Amino acid sequence: MTEGEKVTENGDHTGGKTDAATAVISDGQKPVSDNDMMSGDSSQMVKGNSEKDGDHCREIEQFQQEKAVEPPDGGWGWVVMISSMWCNGSVFGIQNAFGIMFVALLTVFGPDTNEALRFKTAWVGSLSMGMIFFCSPIVSIFTDLFGCRKTAVVGAAVAFIGIMCSSFVRSLGPLYFTYGIIFACGCSFAYQPSLVILGHYFKKRLGLVNGIVTAGSSFFTILLPLFLEKLIENVGLFNTLRFLSIFMFILFLAGFTYKPWPPTEKKNKSDKKNSFKCPSASKVFNVHVWKILVYRIWAFGIPTALFGYFVPYVHLMSHVEETFGKDVNKEILLMCLGITSGIGRLIFGRVADCVPGTKKVYLQVISFFVIGFLSMMIPLCNAFGGLIAVCLLMGLFDGCFICLMAPIAYELVGAENVSQAIGFLLGLMSIPMTVGPPVAGFLRDRLGSYDVAFYLAGVPPIIGGVVLCFIPWIQGRKLKEKEAEKAESGAAEKMLDNTHNALGKAEEQHRNSESVI
Repeated sequence: MTEGEKVTENGDHTGGKTDAATAVISDGQKPVSDNDMMSGDSSQMVKGNSEKDGDHCREIEQFQQEKAVEPPDGGWGWVVMISSMWCNGSVFGIQNAFGIMFVALLTVFGPDTNEALRFKTAWVGSLSMGMIFFCSPIVSIFTDLFGCRKTAVVGAAVAFIGIMCSSFVRSLGPLYFTYGIIFACGCSFAYQPSLVILGHYFKKRLGLVNGIVTAGSSFFTILLPLFLEKLIENVGLFNTLRFLSIFMFILFLAGFTYKPWPPTEKKNKSDKKNSFKCPSASKVFNVHVWKILVYRIWAFGIPTALFGYFVPYVHLMSHVEETFGKDVNKEILLMCLGITSGIGRLIFGRVADCVPGTKKVYLQVISFFVIGFLSMMIPLCNAFGGLIAVCLLMGLFDGCFICLMAPIAYELVGAENVSQAIGFLLGLMSIPMTVGPPVAGFLRDRLGSYDVAFYLAGVPPIIGGVVLCFIPWIQGRKLKEKEAEKAESGAAEKMLDNTHNALGKAEEQHRNSESVI
C-alpha cells in the first residue's frame, strides 16, 4: 500500500494527504480526488467518530440548557411568592369565613323555623368550595396552554364579577349561581396557577415557600371573621360582599406578577410560531399521570379523607350558638383554626424539605388521623375552652395537610406533569367537599343536633389516612426492584467486559506467536 493508504490498528490514517481527507470528511464536505483511494471501512469509521462528536456536543448543549433553566430559588420569585400568598389568603380566607356569612344568611333569608333552611343555605358555601376544586382539571389545561399569568388574571376578573353580582341578589336561589358558581370558578382559575408558578422559581426551598404561601389563607382566616362580623352588623351582608370584591381586584393585579420562567427569547419565538396551531391531545389531556400507581392511590385517598373536611368550617359557628348561646364569642374558634394552621404550614413546610421522597406522605397520614379524631371530639366538648383546644390542634394539622399538596405532587409525577396532576386531584376533591356540609346540615335538621354529623365527619379522614400509607411502601418496593435490576445489569456488563478482555488477550497472544513464527 502507498503511504496515503496505510492505516494503523486503531483505525487512524497516516500521512499528510489522508489526514487532510479526514479533516475534510469530518466537516461534512466531499473529499478531494487525491483521497478517493481511502477504503469504505475507514470512511465509515470517520463518519462514526463524527456522529459521536455530534452526540457529545448535543449532550453538552442539553446539559447547559438544563442548567440554565434551574429555578433561581429567589429573585423575582419572592414577588411571585407574595402574590401567591395573597391569592391563597383572599380565596380561602373568604371560603373559611363562610361560617359567619352562613349565620347572616339564615337571618336574612329566614325564618329560622324552616327545617330545610340550613340544608339549603349550606349549599351556597359548599357549592362555592366544591366548584373551586371541581374546575381544577380544566384550569390545569388552560394553565398548560396559556400560562400561569393569563389564567390567573382572567380568573381573578371573573371572581370579582361573581362576588359583586352576589351583593345585588335578594333571594337564596341566585346566590347558588353568582357566589357558588361564578365567584368560585374565578377563584379556581386564579388559585391553581399560584401553586404551579412556585415550582418555576423554587426547588430547594419549595416546601418552605409553599408553607409561607398557604399560610396566607391562615392569616386571612384569623382576621376576616373579626372584620366580617363587624361589617355585617354595621353595613349589612350585601355591603360586606361589596367590600370583599376589593380583595378580588387586588388579586387581579397580583396575577400580572406571574412571569414565566425561564424568559428565553428562543422559547418566546417558538411559542409565537405555534400560537395558531392546534395543541396535541396529549398536551390537552395528560393521561400519563394516571399510569403512575402511587398517584392513583394518592388521588383516591385524599378525596376519601375530605368528606368531612369542610363540615367544621361551615357548621361549627351554628353548633356553638346552639350549645353555648348566641352571646358567646364564637369567632375566636375560627381565629384559633387560622393561627395554628398558619403555624403548621410554616413548620411542616420546612420539615417537608428535610423528608426525602414520598415519605412526605406520612406527614399527611398523621394529619388526617388527628383531624378525624378531633372532629369526633367536637360534640364531646361541654366547655368552650375544650372547643378552643380542639380548634388549635385541628388547625395545626390542617396546615400540615395543605402545605404538602404541591411538594408531594412533584415527588409523585415530576415537574413536567405536576400542573394537571394537581388539577385532577383538586377536581376529585370537589365531590366530597361539596357533599359533606349539606349532608351535615340535613342530619342536623332531621336529628335536632350536630352530634352525629361531627361523629361521622371524623371517619373519612381516618380511612383516607390508611389508604395513603400504601404509597411509600409501594414506592420503596419499586426503588428496590430498580436497584436490583441495576445490580444485575452491572454484573452482566462486568461479565461481558471480562469476556472481551479475555478474548483480547488471547488474540494478542495469537498475534505474538504468529510474529515469532
